[in-house]
Amino acid sequence: MTMLNAVALPANGFTYGLVTPALAYTMASLGSAVGLRCAMRAPASQQREQGGWLLLGAVAVGIGIFTMHFVAMVGFSVGDAPIEYDMLTTYGTLVLAVLVSAAALFLVGYRRNLATAFGGGVILGLGVAATHYLGMMGMHVGGAVRYDTRIVGVSVGVAVVVTTIAMWCATKAKHLGASLGAALIMGLAFTGMHYTGMGAMTVRLYSDVGRAGTSSALGTLTPVLIGPVLLLLLITLFVSLDPMMERDGRRKWGSRPGEGTGEKLEWTPFERQ
Repeated sequence: MTMLNAVALPANGFTYGLVTPALAYTMASLGSAVGLRCAMRAPASQQREQGGWLLLGAVAVGIGIFTMHFVAMVGFSVGDAPIEYDMLTTYGTLVLAVLVSAAALFLVGYRRNLATAFGGGVILGLGVAATHYLGMMGMHVGGAVRYDTRIVGVSVGVAVVVTTIAMWCATKAKHLGASLGAALIMGLAFTGMHYTGMGAMTVRLYSDVGRAGTSSALGTLTPVLIGPVLLLLLITLFVSLDPMMERDGRRKWGSRPGEGTGEKLEWTPFERQ
């Protein structure tokens, strides 16, 4: 194969303008919000249930990372070159995202302090970077792909630093509003890492890359995203029905559970923090 372009083409992540970045950030923030909510729920639960809540949170955060990446990739293009994805590698990024999310949440879920927040942030930040570049390995485009290692390093730094800040905020969060703020910061870390990493990528297209019949990224990736998105929405619905949400609403208005109802007043371990 010979090169079509003497000059490398930059990756275009904005084929549909700001639509895909906005949707990618929404998915990253939603997964983070649900995952952090589960992590907040764990200390208030019985010991045998804590691991379940943290695992559920890890699945939510992992799906958030996965869907963020591939929603963003819907808007990715390099000229008119067709882009294909290896499905084994693609779904491998989902498994990796869930595993690193589990490592981070289990670390901060049982003991919340600066050290665990830092450790969880580093683990999750490096994990997000790893899932991004693993996902890019599963992408096949008709050309030679190159990365600027300096920008790659910056993208990893963005993920680690901003995710660590989000983790620290999450360890201090005791109310729904505070955890949502931490989730928005975490969503920014994931999305910022993705687009910074894409800025490091250039492609030299091969001369025999076909133009006719090029498949749409939207058509290719929609089947990949349907299952994870539906699962995240189901987890979101389940978490939203948790009684802790009602307690947060009461605390927001300055009342304790049971006030005015004759119910026995009792604080959970989480509420005593």
